[in-house]
Amino acid sequence: MYTSEPAKYPATTDIGQANRVLVVEDEELIREMVVLALEAEGYEVLTATDGRSAIESLKCFESNSGEALFDLVVLDLMLPHINGLDICRLLRHQGNPIPILMLSAKSSETDRVLGLEVGADDYLSKPFSVRELVARCRALLRRQRLSSLPQTPVLQYKDISLYPQECRVLVRGEEVSLSPKEFRLLEVFMSYARRVWSREQLLDQVWGPDFVGDSKTVDVHIRWLREKLEQDPSHPEYIVTVRGFGYRFG
Repeated sequence: MYTSEPAKYPATTDIGQANRVLVVEDEELIREMVVLALEAEGYEVLTATDGRSAIESLKCFESNSGEALFDLVVLDLMLPHINGLDICRLLRHQGNPIPILMLSAKSSETDRVLGLEVGADDYLSKPFSVRELVARCRALLRRQRLSSLPQTPVLQYKDISLYPQECRVLVRGEEVSLSPKEFRLLEVFMSYARRVWSREQLLDQVWGPDFVGDSKTVDVHIRWLREKLEQDPSHPEYIVTVRGFGYRFG
């Protein structure tokens, strides 16, 4: 399993197949730990131990239509032959939008900013907890699924109309003013009507995995949203509390 050679894998993928992750890490102990943690989550994991083999694996794992068959890359910064920054630059220069979680023993703000500026989607400093790594991978994959949804000119539910590209919301025919977080929260709710969301899931979707603070901020924003959307906020019709689980829209 742990090899620097481009991995062999079928060139087709079925609907509902597990997410496929490429882990690029030259330290064997860390690589094995990451692989085991992601496989325990149900992901299909392939590995590379240096920059050259990572690039070859990314080239090999494309379908005949040119669609990439990896859903996420966990990429170490310091690698033999070609470092993680250069791999990241190359992928973005080629227009490859695959989510990239960069790992590094360098934890200064300058290093984190550099990693993000060259195209990484998230940055995790070593040493890290396995739980945090898995949570960040889940968040990146969820964000990727949301961004790959067909762009809808308007989201409609009963008397609420949300225009994603215009950042505009109409309630019973009248425009309401929402803060960016309120707008994003409503957009997530309306994109998945009837789905129950926990506070932690909403924090991931709206505030991002780097959010540091009290999860009760979700409750505060939902209270503000109810005041702007509901005819009777104390008896909400749209954003409903599901006791013991979280919130549901509709």
